[in-house]
Amino acid sequence: MRKLKKNEYAKYYKPYIDLVPDGELLSILESSHQETQAFFLSVGEINGNYRYAEGKWSLKEVLIHLIDTEQIMATRALRIARKDKTPLPGFEQNDYVDNVNVDLRTIADLMEEYTAMRKLTIIMFKYFTEEMLNETGTASGNPVSVLALAYIIIGHEIHHREFIRARYL
Repeated sequence: MRKLKKNEYAKYYKPYIDLVPDGELLSILESSHQETQAFFLSVGEINGNYRYAEGKWSLKEVLIHLIDTEQIMATRALRIARKDKTPLPGFEQNDYVDNVNVDLRTIADLMEEYTAMRKLTIIMFKYFTEEMLNETGTASGNPVSVLALAYIIIGHEIHHREFIRARYL
């Protein structure tokens, strides 16, 4: 996986991108999936609704946020890779979390959805050519490359694992 150029992503994604280890893209997507899966399964069902402070997301809400964000970033990657030049809108993460009821779901159930999403992401990126990975479009009013979207998916996930370790556990 090549290093990104600064013009391939918005500055606010840099902290996520900086968390991505060197290596081969598909291997990193898979290993990150395995780490996140083991992490959330180790938390246990009993702690799924835990919030470290009033008004903060529960662990299950963080997990659904990871799923939603990956789905949005993967959709952006697909559209840009296919040379869709339509400027893609941003999304308000709190609206997404506020409009899903994770209380009716278990960590295991959410992990099933997360695993399915990651499988689709891996399959999609597996068949992107170098030209497709280098393709750029506009999302949230900023230029972004397909490869940068892969970095964002991975780095965002690592960020939240580290945040949970620091604040929740």
